[in-house]
Amino acid sequence: MRKRIPKGTPNAIDKYVGSRVRARRVGLRMSQTSLGQAIGVTFQQIQKYENGSNRIGASNLFRISSALGVDVAFFFEGMPDATAKAGTVTRGRGLAEASATEFEDDPMSSREAIELMHNYFRVSDGVVRKRLFQFVKALADNEKAG
Repeated sequence: MRKRIPKGTPNAIDKYVGSRVRARRVGLRMSQTSLGQAIGVTFQQIQKYENGSNRIGASNLFRISSALGVDVAFFFEGMPDATAKAGTVTRGRGLAEASATEFEDDPMSSREAIELMHNYFRVSDGVVRKRLFQFVKALADNEKAG
């Protein structure tokens, strides 16, 4: 028998979409206040969207995508299969949910990772960017070996 998800636990899809909103916003160096003003909500509401505790309605998701300069589909790209299945109805069981810790443990959703990626892509010289990538990979490989 499946464990029941406690009431008030954020839906895995909402958390994923919120993490994508946060990643894009931070990548653009936009504050929660600025994004909130752009779509007509408070920065506290943006916080709730980003952590998945509040669902983003279709109209606000459209406004957010416009403010962040991406298509709505951007917020769903790369969604893990387990998360995508979280919104599907299973036979007589209601909604299936992905693990609540799935995104909390994701290093790619950290501010450090988002800023690293943002700055990496700011390096305009492709050769330098490739060497930087190889350097970081070599450091990581050395950590594994040592």
